[in-house]
Amino acid sequence: MADLDFFFDPVCPWAWITSRWVTEVQQLRDYNVAWKFISLKILNQDTMDYASMPAGYKEVHAAGTSGLRVAAKARSVAGNDAVAKVYTALGTSLHNKQERELFVADIEGHIASLLKSAGLPVEWATAVNDETFDRLIADETAIALERTGKDVGTPIITFNPGGLKEASFFGPVISTIPRGEEATKLWDAIETIATASGMAELKRSLRARPNFD
Repeated sequence: MADLDFFFDPVCPWAWITSRWVTEVQQLRDYNVAWKFISLKILNQDTMDYASMPAGYKEVHAAGTSGLRVAAKARSVAGNDAVAKVYTALGTSLHNKQERELFVADIEGHIASLLKSAGLPVEWATAVNDETFDRLIADETAIALERTGKDVGTPIITFNPGGLKEASFFGPVISTIPRGEEATKLWDAIETIATASGMAELKRSLRARPNFD
């Protein structure tokens, strides 16, 4: 059983930063993380006025679903570790290398190139158009929202899934990736807060620009 469920959409920069913090803690604490899917396209389909957003916003959210389809294909063939590798390839391209426009312009071709560079099967890229994975993506999105309630974004994480101290929340939203002792100190603090009896929300809206270093 996983120590943590991590629900992600590959196009979300905040989820990407949090995920790199999680992988840092994985290396230091030997945590078992289950990589799950949550679609920004689904989250925003009834609430976001795309006409008022910057150009291309809707297309980016749709591209995120395409990326999740590829991750779902990877899971169906090679399991959870393959999902982690696909997410790492997508996130590094989209956020660290700022290749979002290339990604949206040719989703299948760009992902195929990323898979090849990562040593993963290039044919998984054909899943970008495979709608048979959409039910799984929608179901995992629904599970995430069942755990946190609505009016949230990405990422959503669940500590101790299936355990007596299971606790889920949206976030943490952090603008830089904690490393080493800083990463584990934040982890312990967040887990303590998340699993505290009666804990519901801790929030501020001010945030710095995301730093992916």
